[in-house]
Amino acid sequence: MQPDQHLLRIPGPTPIPPSVERAMAQPMIGHRGQEMKELLKIVKEKLKPIFGTKEDVLIYTASGTAALETAVVNTVQPEEEVLVIVTGAFGERFTKICDEYHIEAHKYLVPWGEAADPKQLASLLQQHPNVKAVFATFCETSTAVLNPIKQLAEVVHNESEALFIVDGVSCIGGTETKMDEWGLDVVVTGSQKAMMLPAGLAFIAASKRAWDVIEKNPHARFYLDMRRYRLKLQEDSTPFTPAVSLLQGLKQALTLVEEEGLENIFHRHEMMKNMTREAFKALSIPLLTSDKNASPTVTAVKPGDFASEDLRKIVKNDFGLTLAGGQQHLKGQIFRIGHMGYCSPADVLQVISIIEIGLQQIGKHVELGTGVQAAQAAYLKMKG
Repeated sequence: MQPDQHLLRIPGPTPIPPSVERAMAQPMIGHRGQEMKELLKIVKEKLKPIFGTKEDVLIYTASGTAALETAVVNTVQPEEEVLVIVTGAFGERFTKICDEYHIEAHKYLVPWGEAADPKQLASLLQQHPNVKAVFATFCETSTAVLNPIKQLAEVVHNESEALFIVDGVSCIGGTETKMDEWGLDVVVTGSQKAMMLPAGLAFIAASKRAWDVIEKNPHARFYLDMRRYRLKLQEDSTPFTPAVSLLQGLKQALTLVEEEGLENIFHRHEMMKNMTREAFKALSIPLLTSDKNASPTVTAVKPGDFASEDLRKIVKNDFGLTLAGGQQHLKGQIFRIGHMGYCSPADVLQVISIIEIGLQQIGKHVELGTGVQAAQAAYLKMKG
């Protein structure tokens, strides 16, 4: 392995396109000058199609977790009831945030590796008629599950007056999202996943009915106050000092999205998902999730007869390939492959080939090329 060769295939942070890196390396500009106004005027419009909304997409200099906290503190008051759909570690994070703000969080606990069931959600909403918001994770990064957000939104609005608030951190920009059409009230994401940027920006959009709640909410907040960001964005400005270089990179990343086209981007992610999954099926190595519930941005592999940590270590040492491990009780039991953002089918073929060699090296007998061949077939099938 070359000392500076790194193949980053985790579900975030993800690799950065060279043109985005160059954009971020531009000379610094004043954050209150005309150049910044022009920059914000451009990016705020380009963000809307990615969310599938006509509403403003607010831009925070913050992490994805800050976006989750922002969604909580702006929409719910202490002592109010909410329902949190927990399909993994990041659903649990929503619960922890609510606990910190003394919000009563009822949990819909889903076994890790499975998706939320709309019928079960309907039953829970009937049991808890006073909930003010339902929190869900679109792609649960820890398990590689893609929850049926459209169907869950229908249930929330049919069974309650609650807001439906969605963590889209690990899939917005990589999977179809129709915020307005599906009735999603708040959608958040971060910059370091399918948005093809370093960590440091958070994006938040809210529906008109959510804004009615946000504007009337007396809950104290300062830096996270969505009202401040909305007011300033309408003036092509920010309430606090923004991450200027990241915004310059964002402009270029959004240009790349426009050039490829959202439908092509979604198709590419589905293709990479299918290539990855078919490869492990051909190698007779189990996957954590079903095909129905699988995310297009990350795949979780649950080997039964070899140590996933041994595989991760050998491919890192020999090839510079970084894969993600499991979280919480799945630590050491699974490994996860990110295939989102600046990632192509060629990258998937490279990763599968390296993993096959790594499997041989740790004593797991596989016929070299089996997974690659299956991935190639999946590519050709979708290529048409």
